[in-house]
Amino acid sequence: QVHLVESGGGLVQAGDSLRLSCAASGRTFSSYHMGWFRQTPKEREFVAAISWNGRSTNYADSVKGRFTISRDNAKNTLYLQMNSLKPEDTAVYYCAADTGWPMATTQGSYDYWGQGTQVTVSS
Repeated sequence: QVHLVESGGGLVQAGDSLRLSCAASGRTFSSYHMGWFRQTPKEREFVAAISWNGRSTNYADSVKGRFTISRDNAKNTLYLQMNSLKPEDTAVYYCAADTGWPMATTQGSYDYWGQGTQVTVSS
């Protein structure tokens, strides 16, 4: 089992940057694929995913070229660097762990979730 805690959210202006972190407890973090999702009033949508060893990544089209997912297995931490933020990026951001195979982009494939961190981008 893994416990996930997000941090780094906040209120920023359009065009600014933020880096979200997700601290994981447990010794199995390095064996899980990890993902970021975001919850808007309409839906929870996939943002990005990274393989257990960091060699493969996948991004939603809406964030490709602006967001970067990374991980430090030695620190049991997942990151999401968000650049050129837009008002439509406003959401609660969640990190999640996928114990299955292969790396997934659907929320149903993820087994463990953090509590979320709010990101608000003003225009």
